[in-house]
Amino acid sequence: MKDVTYLPRIIDRELNMLLQLAGAVQIKGPKWCGKTMTGENHCASKIFLQDPDYSADYLALADIKPSQLLEGEKPRLIDEWQMAPQLWDAVRIAVDRSSERGSFILTASSTPTVTPAHSGVGRIARLDMRTMSLFETGESNGAVSLAALFEKSTDIAALSSLDINDIAHAVCRGGWPEAITIGAPKLALRLASLYVDELIDSDVSRMDGVSRNSTRMRALMRSYARNISTEASTTTIQADMQESEATLSYNTVNDYLDALSRAYVIEDVSAWNPSLRSKTAIRTSSTRHFTDPSIAVALLGLSPEKLLLDFATFGLLFESLCVHDLRIYARALDGELYHYRDKTGLESDAVIVLRDGRWAAVEVKLGQKDVDEGARHLLALRDRVDTSKLGEPEFLMIITGTQTAYQRPDGVFLVPLGCLKP
Repeated sequence: MKDVTYLPRIIDRELNMLLQLAGAVQIKGPKWCGKTMTGENHCASKIFLQDPDYSADYLALADIKPSQLLEGEKPRLIDEWQMAPQLWDAVRIAVDRSSERGSFILTASSTPTVTPAHSGVGRIARLDMRTMSLFETGESNGAVSLAALFEKSTDIAALSSLDINDIAHAVCRGGWPEAITIGAPKLALRLASLYVDELIDSDVSRMDGVSRNSTRMRALMRSYARNISTEASTTTIQADMQESEATLSYNTVNDYLDALSRAYVIEDVSAWNPSLRSKTAIRTSSTRHFTDPSIAVALLGLSPEKLLLDFATFGLLFESLCVHDLRIYARALDGELYHYRDKTGLESDAVIVLRDGRWAAVEVKLGQKDVDEGARHLLALRDRVDTSKLGEPEFLMIITGTQTAYQRPDGVFLVPLGCLKP
């Protein structure tokens, strides 16, 4: 059921592969990230549980005979399946009985509160989806490939067409597919605010039926935004709220954060814990991130013009944008993204670790001024890691908001975000 207006996504390739391997594939990720559009582009029939004309009937049928909702040409898309969690087990049983691969595509914008009786392991594959990267939107020219760097390619001389104003706009607009296709830059900048408003006003409460104070939820998210790309603890976020806007107990803050995580609104980066040459304590706190940096922009009431006047905030949001894109690119290479920081202050904003054990360290620097410092950190990390156990890094890279890609004399790659692809 191909859509000629569909914007190709990096996960299309993985989805095709998983449909050949598993009986069903679950696509999960934030609302408005394009899950339904991607599912429709790969399905032969579909059902939308949120369709207001039929939702009540669908949910009633799911209680009585869930298998009826699975009838249709395969692959069959079941959109927002978490509204009827019993469909998970129905899909699992249908897959078991037919032994056919690629029968169902399930999409979900939140984690259901009712846990299915069975995990679906071996029958239902899981696929994380995020908003669009700059390579998917066409703003990155893709002249520098992460895959090529992992294969030891050093030929990366390239130029990005993005200047600092373009990057500020990309941070504020986000990777929402509708913002990319809307065609009006000023309207595109409003999408993230609409997302936040809808999320706070209804979605988080509707997700699990728990009533949460919208004013306090907004205050919590705004505090989270002020601490983006940092290792701020829950206590720090709680204290930040108390100083400026609202008061929540520690347990309530954790409940709200858990709800935001289950709604795929926040997605922190876990700490990397490598073997080191010496006994240096590694910080284990995650770095705080939204699933799209534009959410933080909307919460803080920022604009491209305001970002250009506040480079400290701009730098943190740019780092979050880079983390967002790197997560997508790393996933395409069968890898995961981490961060590193130890008690001496040595850090790496991102560490890409592939399934086969190969790894690379990345620093993010918006401008040219701090590039030398970033290179020193990367080289120091390489020397601190016990390479006899982990192997040498495949590459060290600084992602920038500048326009020229090249390899420095010290071996560190300097790559504009506007040149990067998987």
